[in-house]
Amino acid sequence: MAAAEAADTQLMLGVGLIEKDTNGEVLWVWCYPSTTAVLRNLLLRKCCLTDERKLLHPFVFGQYRRTWFYITTVEVPDSSALKKVTHFSIVLTAKDFNPEKYAAFTRILCRMYLKHGSPVKMMESYIAVLTKGICQSEENGSFLSKDFDARKAYLAGSIKDIVAQFGMETVILHTALMLKKRIVVYHPKIDAVQEFTRTLPALVWHRQDWTILHSYVHLNADELEALQMCSGYVAGFVDLEVSNRPDLYDVFVNLADSEISISPLAKEAMTMGKLHKEIGQLIVQSAEDPEKSDSQVIQDIALKTKEIFTNLAPFSEVSGDGGKVVLNFEALKQKRFPPATENFLYHLAAAEQMLKT
Repeated sequence: MAAAEAADTQLMLGVGLIEKDTNGEVLWVWCYPSTTAVLRNLLLRKCCLTDERKLLHPFVFGQYRRTWFYITTVEVPDSSALKKVTHFSIVLTAKDFNPEKYAAFTRILCRMYLKHGSPVKMMESYIAVLTKGICQSEENGSFLSKDFDARKAYLAGSIKDIVAQFGMETVILHTALMLKKRIVVYHPKIDAVQEFTRTLPALVWHRQDWTILHSYVHLNADELEALQMCSGYVAGFVDLEVSNRPDLYDVFVNLADSEISISPLAKEAMTMGKLHKEIGQLIVQSAEDPEKSDSQVIQDIALKTKEIFTNLAPFSEVSGDGGKVVLNFEALKQKRFPPATENFLYHLAAAEQMLKT
């Protein structure tokens, strides 16, 4: 038990504080332990206090080069111990994806800072959670790391909402995720982008891989370079200019207009056929069933996905070099599947690194 708790607590990487003063200046005030200039600039960019439109986002999260960031921002009431500060943001960086966990913890840290006006108490609580997985305080609330299971974070979004918006077109997203393609999602509101993007990896539940999620990306050279180093991803943007960057996506989702488009270069791999129609119908029927919860819909899609891999199994063989499972393309061709199905299975094998080199 103690070992499991220790493993869980070693996920946090750092805590930081950004303030906006009465002159409107935004400053990186404090952090523990130290951080890099690159990460600090990134977090200042993500923190809504630097947004020219002056929109306040209570909580944002995202990923940059395998480091997750979670930022809670509050307005300072007149009664606070902080006198020359109008707003501040608490930033947490961590190795794991768990927005609910870090939103709860940053809220507690915010209350501490409002009350004491000094980062000392925050640092004490951060170290307590880092070492013991718990921080308790009567007036600011208690936090227990193990209350926040990773699986719960994976299931927090709503697949049913996505299907309600896109219907049969949801199969385009499922296909793109199966083939490890690059999906870019645009909406002017960050909350909408984050809610939608965080849910997409659940369409390929068999992988349980949320490292593909980059829920808040700016059109910044360094961020885009980091993104393009990933083979497949789900990336969220609030700047419509991203639609003019076809080098960034295979599938573009304009969430504001409920439109999904496939880039010309990805069309061949993403050709839809009878199999996709079947998958699409299953997704829609399951999601529209009022008796079914989101997790049951995910389960239904996962079972269909398993069936697809079962279809691929007869054409897989163990290669002579190192026992890797590879696709026997000749055997697949002899089966005479409809062209779109054969094409999809071939590209799926490629995505799963099952092609002979």
